[in-house]
Amino acid sequence: MKPTTLAALAQLSGLITPVAMAQDDAALLEEKTRARLEHLVAEATGVVGYEAIDLVSGRQLGLNQNLVFPQASAIKIPILMEVFRQARIGRLSLEEKIPFRSAMKAGGSGVLQHFSDGTSELSLRDLCVLMILLSDNTATNILINRVSMDSVNAMLRGLGLAKTALNRVMMDAAASAQDRENTSSPAEAVRIMAILHDGTFVDRPLCEEVLEILSIGKGGSFERVFPDSLRVAWKPGGIAGVQTVWVLVRLPERPFAFAVMEKFDSAGEAGKIQQEVARVLFDYFWRLGNASRYGTFVDPALRPSAD
Repeated sequence: MKPTTLAALAQLSGLITPVAMAQDDAALLEEKTRARLEHLVAEATGVVGYEAIDLVSGRQLGLNQNLVFPQASAIKIPILMEVFRQARIGRLSLEEKIPFRSAMKAGGSGVLQHFSDGTSELSLRDLCVLMILLSDNTATNILINRVSMDSVNAMLRGLGLAKTALNRVMMDAAASAQDRENTSSPAEAVRIMAILHDGTFVDRPLCEEVLEILSIGKGGSFERVFPDSLRVAWKPGGIAGVQTVWVLVRLPERPFAFAVMEKFDSAGEAGKIQQEVARVLFDYFWRLGNASRYGTFVDPALRPSAD
């Protein structure tokens, strides 16, 4: 080989640093993850959108992430946020008691529809827990009435969210038939979960209170995707033809947020797709958080940096 050729090769090899090679390897892992997710979406009979964000690097994975989807009970997350925001500015107290009357009852999920007329009163804080833990529609409508639909939407606009909106109370079939749906997109749902993770919605203590409620175990097959020891803040939603889920996974080595939404689901498969997407994402972010730059799984505590 000519000396000039050897010199050129040496110069070229100097440009390919170990860090650059490792970054290329991470890009290959991301590409494989995207392919797995795209396969799941392609196999669905309905229209699926998802987005995930790496809360360490800010990198995002998504498909159909800007489509607008009906939200069903997932819209209860912004309602929860607005209740706590109004409490922080002194417009209401979380300990304020609301006397329960039969006229407040809404159908669907929850326990309040079975309560007797005029025999109970519940604090706004307790109503928030019922709204998230049991997805109680009566509790939700009471809270909407207390903080106002306009205030929830003004809060969302203040966060720069154009597609996330509270347009009707729970179990209003007539409004749904007139296309007045509560809406969001995977991209905006993930942005909300990232804001809560970052502690930038009002202040960090408020965000932590909201996440504490969202992290109460709800049971079911979706939670079994993650280790029992892992703190996961999430809220699903489902109405005829639609399934949604907003999730923040506080994986110590690599926290991430994601949302999966499906509409036109006539096969009742959306819950399974959400679980499969969650498994793929958890597998991906666990690998990123527990591997060296070269793909060796190591103790994350021994690594100089998580990114």
